[in-house]
Amino acid sequence: MKLLLIRHGDPDYTIDSLTEKGHREAQLLAEKMKNVPVKDFYVSPLGRARATADYTLKKVGRKATVLDWMEEFPAFLNPQESQGLKNAYGTHKNNQNRVIWDMVPEYWTNHPEFCTKDGWRSTEAAQMSNMPTLYDRVAKGLDELLASHGYHREGNMYRTEKGNEDTIALYCHFGVSCVMLSYLWGISPFILWHSLMMAPTSVTELVTEEREEGKVFFRATRIGDISHLYAGGEEPAFAGRFCETYDKWEERH
Repeated sequence: MKLLLIRHGDPDYTIDSLTEKGHREAQLLAEKMKNVPVKDFYVSPLGRARATADYTLKKVGRKATVLDWMEEFPAFLNPQESQGLKNAYGTHKNNQNRVIWDMVPEYWTNHPEFCTKDGWRSTEAAQMSNMPTLYDRVAKGLDELLASHGYHREGNMYRTEKGNEDTIALYCHFGVSCVMLSYLWGISPFILWHSLMMAPTSVTELVTEEREEGKVFFRATRIGDISHLYAGGEEPAFAGRFCETYDKWEERH
């Protein structure tokens, strides 16, 4: 089976939709996706993901099932409530709630518990937020989705009575995609949040490997593929990245 994790187009967060550029990106994505034999489409309940999916759905005459747990991963905390976390998110905008994974590398790389499969659960950041509960919600939702397609979680892998070559497409977000990958691969989500970049409308493809009968693991064959943008002459959006150099104040720090 193939699992496609598709990020929404360039976002306008103020209206939870797409920028003009994001609409162009979604149109180019639809041109690519119209030729993909997708069995089932799924979409986050948030506007920017639904607006992205709509271009493909209209082109192929299909509908998508809305899955609430695929919303952007909504774990936040206020660093000012902890002396230990005051500098974890840099010296900028530290007086407001922050997305939990936006901490600076200087902090999380010096706390090895962030780098282990379950160690992150005991960190001060996780304990100050509802991240463990939200992570488990995504894991449960993903397991239920895969079970409906014939793949059932057993330990750190999946079991199937009869494997298939179906393709399912999930239109969602960067943060929650990393949580899904973390759960599937048994690694810390913080490693993925800080090491990967999935640009707007990028496609990440996971394929089942059934090397022993009935025993399945998921391997990535593409991560953050934006070939449709280059084919259409559209530069990838910056959304999701941080500044390339410190003095670029127009870029996110």
